[in-house]
Amino acid sequence: MSDYTKSTNFATKDNLASGNALKIVKGTEIDTEFNNIATAVATKADLASPTFTGTPTLPSGTIATTQSTSDSSTKVATTAFVQAVAQVLFPVGAIYSATVSTNPGTLLGFGTWTAFGAGRVMIGAGTGGGGTYTAGATGGSKDAIVVSHTHTATSTVTDPGHLHYYGNTGSGIGNAGGGQASVITAAKTVPTTSATTGITVATTNSTEGSSATDANLQPYVVVYMWQRTA
Repeated sequence: MSDYTKSTNFATKDNLASGNALKIVKGTEIDTEFNNIATAVATKADLASPTFTGTPTLPSGTIATTQSTSDSSTKVATTAFVQAVAQVLFPVGAIYSATVSTNPGTLLGFGTWTAFGAGRVMIGAGTGGGGTYTAGATGGSKDAIVVSHTHTATSTVTDPGHLHYYGNTGSGIGNAGGGQASVITAAKTVPTTSATTGITVATTNSTEGSSATDANLQPYVVVYMWQRTA
């Protein structure tokens, strides 16, 4: 951008004596002035919708029109516009997270923010995964806890019992002279009382799963979380 610089001081010519050659205004002087003016004007921005090149800098204290937050044009943004957009992104109730502990009210320049959700992860509100979840509600446990339940074990042992026996075999009296047949008394079997072996069977269930502190935590990364409350 060029500024106009006057090459000839025409006012001084008025003070010169008549007949002084310098008192005359020359055409070349006028032409030079017009060229200087034309150059300066050509490098100035228009008042209406100017197009800037290079790296334009707004003068200190410049006041511009604040556009709506839905404006996606290339218009110059004001600080008020930037603040309005930021507040649309972080309305009351919004959650801000970072790995630094600086209150977002200091970083963003607006709102009242309070620490939020220490030691908890976030899940989506609504019905899903077998449950209904309301915004702001809490639940769950970081400790592994087995839900109360029972196991049924059946053991079957067959012991039908058995019998003990004793035998009695008699023999006849023989006659060497012959003629009389030997008499043999048949063997006799008599059952004793029934008895069992006295077997004892014990049935146990093996232990599965775990119930311990911090055994239910998913992989995580720790951040600072804040909620805008006003």
